[in-house]
Amino acid sequence: MSYRGPVTSLNGMNTIPQHQAQPAIRSPPKGGPSMVTRLQNSMDSLNEFAEEFTQKSVVKKLQPYIPSIARFFIVATFYEDSWRIVSQWKDQMFYLCDWKRYPYFFVAFFLISCTLTMTAGATLLIARKQTNYATAGLCASIMLQGLVYGLFKDLQYVLRFFSVIGGLLIAFSDSIVKNKTTFGMLPELQDKDQKFKGYLLFAGRILIVLMFITFTFTKSWITVIFTLILTACFAAGYKTKLASIMLGLILAFYDITLNNYWFYDNSKRDYLKYEFFQNLSIIGALLLVTNTGAGDLSIDSKKKIY
Repeated sequence: MSYRGPVTSLNGMNTIPQHQAQPAIRSPPKGGPSMVTRLQNSMDSLNEFAEEFTQKSVVKKLQPYIPSIARFFIVATFYEDSWRIVSQWKDQMFYLCDWKRYPYFFVAFFLISCTLTMTAGATLLIARKQTNYATAGLCASIMLQGLVYGLFKDLQYVLRFFSVIGGLLIAFSDSIVKNKTTFGMLPELQDKDQKFKGYLLFAGRILIVLMFITFTFTKSWITVIFTLILTACFAAGYKTKLASIMLGLILAFYDITLNNYWFYDNSKRDYLKYEFFQNLSIIGALLLVTNTGAGDLSIDSKKKIY
C-alpha cells in the first residue's frame, strides 16, 4: 500500500518503478462415468475427508483459537505497512513530496493518519472491539493510499486491494452475533443481523475471488484448472469449507515458496514482503470462512433448507 522500492535523489540513477442449456439426460458411456461425474465424486470424497479431519480431537482443541488467528492474518498486512511508514519515513516523504509533488504538511498528516488508523483498526479488529469503526477505518486507509500513491492504475494492485477489503468484511461479519433475543429470551423470527451477515459474507467471498484472477493465470495449467473450480465453488458457497481449505493451502504454498522475502536484502525484498502479507490476509479470510461458513447466500445454506 505504501511506497516500496529504491529511492534516490532526482539526479540519481534509480527512478520510481511504475450456463449453457442443460443437455438431455443420457445413459453413461460404456467406458465408465463421465468426467463431470468423476469430478463430482472427487469433490465429495475430499469434502468427506475435510469434514472428518475437522472432527479430530486435535483440530477441535484448536478451533476456539482459529478465529483469532485468522483475524490476525487478515490485519497483519496493516501492521507491516504501518511499520514500513515509520521505519522508512524519509523515503515515504521524499517519494510523495518530490516525486508526486504533494505539499509537505499534507504528506506528513496523511502518513501519520494512515499509520495510526491502520494500527488502531487492526488491533480493534483482532480484539473484536468497535469492529464497525475498525473495518471502516481500514477500508478507508486502503482506498486513500491507493489514490495518493496512484496505485489504481495497476490492475494487480486494484484486485489485491479489493480482496483485502473482502477479508475485512468477512472478519467484520464474524463479530455479528448469530441470534438476537427479544424479551422472554426467545429468538427473533426474522434476524436482520443474520441477514446482514449473509450479505457481508457473500460480498467478502466475491471480493476475495478477484485476487485469484491474477494469481491463477501465472501458474501451471493444472493449478489453473484446479483453482478455477475451487474459486467457483467458493464464490457460490458450494462445499465452502473444502474450497476454503484447499485455496488456503494452495495460496500458502505459493506464498512461502515465491514470496520468501527473508532471503533478499535489496529492493526486491520490499515487493515480495508486500505480496507475502497481502496473501497472508487472504489466507486468514479463507481460514475464517472455514469457521463461520458461507452464510445464508450460498448453495450450502440452501441445501440445508431444501
